[in-house]
Amino acid sequence: MPRKSTMRRAFGAALGCLFGLAASPVLSAEYDLEELRANAEKYQDVNVALAEGYIPDPSGMCVYAAAEGLPPEWGGMGIHYLRPDLLKLAPPGGRVDGASTHTDFMQPAILLYEPQADGSMVLVGIENLVFEAAWKAEGNDGPPMTSGRMWDHMADNPDTPGDEAHGFMPHYDQHVWLFRDHPSDPLLPFNPNVTCEHAPMHSN
Repeated sequence: MPRKSTMRRAFGAALGCLFGLAASPVLSAEYDLEELRANAEKYQDVNVALAEGYIPDPSGMCVYAAAEGLPPEWGGMGIHYLRPDLLKLAPPGGRVDGASTHTDFMQPAILLYEPQADGSMVLVGIENLVFEAAWKAEGNDGPPMTSGRMWDHMADNPDTPGDEAHGFMPHYDQHVWLFRDHPSDPLLPFNPNVTCEHAPMHSN
């Protein structure tokens, strides 16, 4: 049974800002997508990513909108490969937590791969994630902003059956689609041109 929408966050921050419900972002960074693409090109070889300390999401999940109860046309995110050191992950137990305040997309904390029919992985994008508690502990009043876009906020709502934060403690995250065109905005969380069709754990 599909979980309740986890991606209201994409609109929540914008609405909060519009109606004065969210604090102003405290960090704004501009990136050249071509520069980011050239910098991340080496991770097209997943073995390079593994050698640098990235690990596949232990859940084995390939994230896609339909599985979250969202419109299927939103597409997918793919399989997340994580850098535990950059995320400063806490020991396992309960919800995933950490102390990450890392925002540099020239060294992304997360790589996004699309599984292929032959079992290989194709790099489609990058992501950074900061844990809300750690971020605010550094004196920040609002989420980071990248190229004019406020990062998405993810926090589970205990009054809903779904898990809006994918098992994580409250956090902000930002995706950047570098190697798979997005029809409207390369900074949106899902990409209609990314599929989980060939993921080992995929189900319709």
